[in-house]
Amino acid sequence: MGLLELFWIVILLSTILPAIKKKKLEAARRIRIRQIEKEHGSRVIILIHRQETMSVLGFPFYRYIDINDSEEVIRAIHLTDPEVPIDLILHTPGGLVLAALQIARALKKHPGKVTVYVPHYAMSGGTLIALAADEIVMDEHAVLGPVDPQIDGLPAVSLLKLLKIKPIAEISDRSMLRADVAEKAMRQVRQSLYHLMVDSYGEEVATRISSLLVEGYWTHDYPLTYDELKAMGLKVRNKLPVAIYKLMALFPQPLQKQRSVTYLPERREKPEKGEDQ
Repeated sequence: MGLLELFWIVILLSTILPAIKKKKLEAARRIRIRQIEKEHGSRVIILIHRQETMSVLGFPFYRYIDINDSEEVIRAIHLTDPEVPIDLILHTPGGLVLAALQIARALKKHPGKVTVYVPHYAMSGGTLIALAADEIVMDEHAVLGPVDPQIDGLPAVSLLKLLKIKPIAEISDRSMLRADVAEKAMRQVRQSLYHLMVDSYGEEVATRISSLLVEGYWTHDYPLTYDELKAMGLKVRNKLPVAIYKLMALFPQPLQKQRSVTYLPERREKPEKGEDQ
């Protein structure tokens, strides 16, 4: 075999093997999804965003909730009988308010029970979606986040605060316009959260929680833990099924260069007395 033939074999294998690996991974995901659906008697919908690396240039490409996501989730809901429960597995940094709100409203209108599972985190728009569920099931270390609007990358509540502490004459027209948009955005998101929650939580709790999450009590990236959410009055449970962890393992973060975390992937039990450590 000459060098030219060997070269083309290597090129062919480098093209085919990743495609085969991808197909095997997709098949494993379908098997795991069907197992969960059979066990729960539900429709499983997965909304997972990973940081990906462009294969040619090597720079990180971040994924967020977008209109394509809302279209796909809503399509899955339409393909589900009204009485069938929905299990949404959510792992996302957030994204477009429009898309997140469309998903949340569609879930809220589904007659069957809606459960949102959060293995690691669901921030911003992900939290908005989670609040539409009948129940949120989290890993004990998973987090949600505030849903305070951001205007041009700035917190809406901070833009409004600027109007209170600085003379109007010293504020630029651009900042005044931002503050006006900020006021509208906060009112809209607060009202949306209230309407998503009022049927499940009642008027008083829905008003209090929507205000807490929207009005800038925390920074936008603050991780709200299970204990904090429970104390807040949300319907959260921290016993995440093992099957959800196994499914998440089939959505690995694409490796950029070298793994940062390494461990032996089997359960480590406490050794019995007399056994080698």
